[in-house]
Amino acid sequence: MNQTTLPSLLNADEPSAVEIVNGDSDALFVFVCDHASHRIPQRLGSLGLSDELRRTHIGWDIGAADLARHLASAFQAPLFLSGYSRLVIDCNRPLVSDGSIPLVSAGIEIAANRDLSAAEKRQRQDVLFHPYQQAIESHLDQRKARGIPTALFAIHSFTHDYPGESRPWHVDFGYQRDRRLAGLLIDGLQEPGILVGDNLPYAVEDESDYAIPVHGEQRGLPHVLVEIRQDTLGDAPQIARWAERLTTLFDRLRPAILALAQDTKDDR
Repeated sequence: MNQTTLPSLLNADEPSAVEIVNGDSDALFVFVCDHASHRIPQRLGSLGLSDELRRTHIGWDIGAADLARHLASAFQAPLFLSGYSRLVIDCNRPLVSDGSIPLVSAGIEIAANRDLSAAEKRQRQDVLFHPYQQAIESHLDQRKARGIPTALFAIHSFTHDYPGESRPWHVDFGYQRDRRLAGLLIDGLQEPGILVGDNLPYAVEDESDYAIPVHGEQRGLPHVLVEIRQDTLGDAPQIARWAERLTTLFDRLRPAILALAQDTKDDR
């Protein structure tokens, strides 16, 4: 089936692939939230999963979007949020990755993602993945053209009970080739009772990540993957507490982060 003959993936009354908050802001920090929603396009039904299951960690990063909104508000900073579930297409996976359109997530089979045609896969890429990435790319290009210092924060959350793993950390500051910003945060967050992960439980990798390698590393921008454990983001007071903790940390380190950003040349 040719892609042009496929029904539209999104109905006219459905949200777009990306939500942009404070898009005109020149603030130092730029936030992205790749797994902000558990929404499934109406045309795809439920992907064969219950609503309860789609709302678990396999469908989105629980609490991450609300936390990111708090941070964007605190700093009046730009924020880009994906509009649809990573079960449809994962906006933090390279398109060549097996996890781009997952067949299995945390041991749960996503049967509706099996046997998709090339046209169906391409449609999800064109309608959901590319618009999200292009919105971020365009914003960063505009900042580069205007000489605005930029530090990129990718806001995520992780489950504490992933099968076969023990995950005692409350927060992970992740990176790959450039530890500068993550190192500032790891050293800076010294709070009793808070266990800080240094690339634990997640490290950034080219094969399994998109935002940091493409929007951060390839541009040479200071960047960090921020992962908060989901059982500490379970309700509004917990999310507010993390927002306060991170806002205080980022604000205290702002001069050092600005120095990193000013010492960086975006080569894209």
